[in-house]
This record gives sequence, C-alpha cells and structure tokens, in this order.
Amino acid sequence: MEEEIRAEFESNGFSIGGADPGAAAEILSTLLTYCINYKMSPADLVSNWEVYYLNRQLNGLKLESSYLDGFLSHLQNEVKDRIIKEETSLHIYSSNDVDMLLSSTHTDEERFLDTPSTKQEKPNGESCNSELTPLTTDRPSSSRLAKTNGDRITPFSQRVNKFTQQYVLNSDNVASVPSKDEIESTEDEVIRRVQPSKRCTLQVQRSQPEPGCRFMYDRIEDRFNYLEDRIRRSGSLFSASGLCGEPADATLASEESMFSVGMVICDGEGHLNEKSILLQGSVEHSRGQRVRLDLKDVDRFSLFPGQVVGIQGHNPSGHCFVVSKLNDSIPNFVDAQLPRAKKQAVDSEGNQSSDVVSRVLSSVIAAGPYTTSDNLLFEPLQELISYASRKQPQLLILMGPFIDSDHPEIKKGAVDQSFQDIFLFEILRKLQDFTQYLGHNVRVILIPSVRDAHHDFVFPQPAFDLNLPEDITHQITCLANPSLFSCNEIHFGCCTMDILKHLSGEEISRKPPGEKHGDRIGRICTHILKQQSYYPLYPPPAGVPLDFSLANGALEIASAPDVLLLPSDLAPFVKVLSLDESSEEPKRFICMNPGRLAKGIGGGTFVELNYNEDTDKTSASLIRI
Repeated sequence: MEEEIRAEFESNGFSIGGADPGAAAEILSTLLTYCINYKMSPADLVSNWEVYYLNRQLNGLKLESSYLDGFLSHLQNEVKDRIIKEETSLHIYSSNDVDMLLSSTHTDEERFLDTPSTKQEKPNGESCNSELTPLTTDRPSSSRLAKTNGDRITPFSQRVNKFTQQYVLNSDNVASVPSKDEIESTEDEVIRRVQPSKRCTLQVQRSQPEPGCRFMYDRIEDRFNYLEDRIRRSGSLFSASGLCGEPADATLASEESMFSVGMVICDGEGHLNEKSILLQGSVEHSRGQRVRLDLKDVDRFSLFPGQVVGIQGHNPSGHCFVVSKLNDSIPNFVDAQLPRAKKQAVDSEGNQSSDVVSRVLSSVIAAGPYTTSDNLLFEPLQELISYASRKQPQLLILMGPFIDSDHPEIKKGAVDQSFQDIFLFEILRKLQDFTQYLGHNVRVILIPSVRDAHHDFVFPQPAFDLNLPEDITHQITCLANPSLFSCNEIHFGCCTMDILKHLSGEEISRKPPGEKHGDRIGRICTHILKQQSYYPLYPPPAGVPLDFSLANGALEIASAPDVLLLPSDLAPFVKVLSLDESSEEPKRFICMNPGRLAKGIGGGTFVELNYNEDTDKTSASLIRI
C-alpha cells in the first residue's frame, strides 16, 4: 500500500522525501498510518494533502517530514468536522474547553446556552446564505476567515484582567465590575438567571436617509443650498431669540455697530489661523459675499471652518470687520422636543404616555472594530456579549464599524467569504444568541459606520437593511448614521463619523491671559450641539463621503439630546457638559466616546451607562477589556 500511496502522490505532481530513500520510507510509513487510522484510500489522502498544501501556501511540490505534524492536525480537524455534521447534538471537547475548566485564569469567561466560544473549532463547508436563519450547530469556520492554523490561542485571549474600570462617572451611584472571586461565589448563570428589568420603550425621532436611497449624485446646487440654509436658519434663530437685532450686511462700510450672521471660512487651502478668518454671509443679507474678520478685541473664541456665528462690531473700511463680540452658539432650539406626531414608535409599547414611563435606563454602549487586527475571530465582541449577558441591561447599543474596511485581512482581500456573510454569521448570529438568552426585555440597536465594508459608503448613511427572523425583529433595531432616538423618554443622539477627530485638527482658540487651559475635548463636543449639526465642519476632510443631497435635515440636531454618542479614535471619555454656562439653568447633557472595542491585537473599551432621571443621579463606567 505504501507503493500505491507513492504512485498516487507522484501522479498528482508531488514527490516524497526527495533524494534520501530513508526519509522517503519514513514518510511513507507515516502516511500509511494516517490511511489506516482515518480509514482513507491513497486517493483520499492525496486530496486532503492538496487542500492542506493550498491553504498553507507551501513552497515547492516536495512532501517533507516537517509538514507531517501540520497535515495530521488538518486531518483531525476534517474528521471532527465530519462527525459534528453527522451528530449535531454531539459536543467534541477541545483543549480550550479543558483549559477553561481547569485553569483559574479562565474562570471568569462566561459561556451561555447556545453561544459557543469564538476560540472553538467550527465546521467548514456550510453554504453561506444571504438571509439570517435560526441558529444551528453548523457555522462557517473562522479559520477560513483568518487563515490561521490549528492553534486558536491569540494575544487577545491570553490577557489576565478581563474587565477593568478605567473611568467612573458618579462613582457613588455605580456598581463596580465583578471581580474573579465574586464571579466564583455566584451560582451558575445558566441555571439561575435573573430576568432584566422592565422592557424599555423605543421611539425614533430621526433616522435618515432611508435604506436604498440614491446617492453619489449631489450637485453644486445641493452644496450651495445646504450651506445657505444653515446660515439663513441660524440668522432666523438669532433674530427670534430677541438678544440681537435683524442681521445686517457685514461687507458694507459703516462706523455704526451692527450685528451679522455668517459662516467661518479660511482664506486659503491651509489650516485656519487668526489672519485667515473670513465670514461668508447669506445671499439674503450680503449676496453671499465674504469679509475678513479682525478678532483683536475678542479675548475668548473657538473657531473652525464651517462654523456659523453671530458677530457684533463695525466695518470702517468695508474690507475688514472689527469684531467686538462673538457668539458661537446658535440660540436654543425652537422646540425642546419634536412633536409626538413626528415620533416613530418601534412597536406598540412605544406609545405609552410620558407620565407612565420612568426616565431610568440601563445600557451597554460600544463601537467597532469588534475584532482584533490579527484575525477575524471577533473575540472582543464575544467578551462584550458575555459581559452584557451577566449584567443584563435593557439596551445594548452597538456602533460600527462591524466589518472594518481598515482591517488588514479585509484590505488585502485575504477572506473567502462575502463581507455580508461575515456580518451575518459573526455579528448577527451572536446577537441572536444574546437576545434569545436574555429574552423579550432586552433591546439591541445597530448603527453603521462609513468604515463598514459591507454597507453603503456615504454620509449621512442609511440604516442596515436586514431580513431578520420574526422572533427578533422587535428586539434588534437598525438606525441610520447619524440618528436621534429615545428610550424611556431619554433622548440619544449618535453619529459614528469621527467628527471629534476632524474638529480637533481644524479648531483654533484663544483664552484670556492667565487663564488655565480648559477642557478642549469638552469644548469641541459642545460645538456639535451649539451648531445644531452632527457635522458642522466645512469643507470636510479628504475621505469623508459627505453627500449634500442627503445632508439637509439628516445632519440637523432637531432637539437637544440627553446623551450624545460620538465614537472616535481619540481617547475614550464620559463627560457631563453644559451648553450655556452663563444661564441660570444651563442645559446639561452627557457626551461620551466609548472608544474602540478592539485596538490592534488587544482589547479596547466600552461604556456601561445607568441613566437615572438626570445627570446628577446618572452613573457611567468606562470599562477596558
């Protein structure tokens, strides 16, 4: 039979052992053992070798003894996959299962019902459907996605501290992250499950554009109309506030003090500086002309291109407007909240009156990427779901990117599945497990990112258009980027475009002499609400697919949210900020950047938020995994 094996290999172009007859005989003896142990014919053995040879991208056509151990692992995996397919109720324990049971470093890794470990071997060969179906034990192999070998240990799984609190807001009101001893002392979560608190209501105030929208067709006219509408609308709000008069033309020469409204732009292609600040007025008041601003009399300002401001001063020469007072905050919203008739209730429970709904909500909030840069195993996402399964929040908010177009494996095209299939099997099926485990009382909100490889590359960005099973359509909700929604009458605003990073690179500011440095990130966050726009920066940086035909209305913040979610590559934070410190009762809101759930080959951060009536009683924890 050894000669049959040799002949089969040689007929397929492979040589065994080279010129050394002793090495060749030893390899043939080992291959014969493989045939006997796994009940294979020589032809089957060669077929498996070809698969292993192509997957490992080996050099040359010579079968050497150094390849035998890896080939044996491949054969074992093939046999195990075949058994799993034939015996769907059979669980094959691996070394990872044994390590989890025996090693103290894995005692705090949760395993819930049908949610398998991402480190567990999964069968190959399942056809990838474009529709999400109920869960089965047949799942696509993550090794096909990551092109890893049989060793499933990754740098992410080797960390010791699973969850650590990096920052706590209102520490008196927040419960600490359970320690390893506390987890060991509790009963088995699979046996004794505590149902989460009452199901939260969900109403969508704004989620535009709609899925399937037409984009990449914006015209110069759309860009002009969008910018003109911003200036004209802001001028109307300044006039309606009664704090200033009717806007005048700042380009006209006059020694008298006047008030004008316009957009800050840069006189050139470089970054904004104090010598290059221009103000562009509206067509209605100044025919769209520009005038240079002189800010020598203003002791405090914070400006960026695209910002709409109100200025008080005079223009003695007609060429330069000398500013005596600058207001960078568009007056309060006309209506504190949108009319209830314009709110979209996700289900019938969303129609409860506000006097019945308590403004209390427990939530877990995270932003992608959800897998480390060295593989596509989505281990950080699995850890987040395990944490949420133990904490059992009412709301889980997940923001993109889910299938990150910047991931090394995605960028070089090293995956053999469509991006949509990866999203369905690695993201949605885990979330389906999660919702089935916690039951009816949990909600999940998914918000895309322009970095999602499987979704439309445009901003504003439509929601995911998913064909979800009927049993979870009331639990998983997809919203647009950006969007405004409310849960238990707590209003959330969310934008996954990294506006904080973009603004931080364009903003210039001045503070009075002797004053300490303020909170720059907090100041940039307040600009979002002061400008009543999720993306007030203009022109946008290169690479931002801003479509002005969709922007009008979609980027507008029609009501001041209680919680503003701005995921960013900048350092994560949770802050309580005020819109107008000078007023007696300033509008206070919580702004947070949950950070990225995965950073490089390690874990990142997410936020656990427990909102309770107002910001004073609200607690939040920034948690690193």
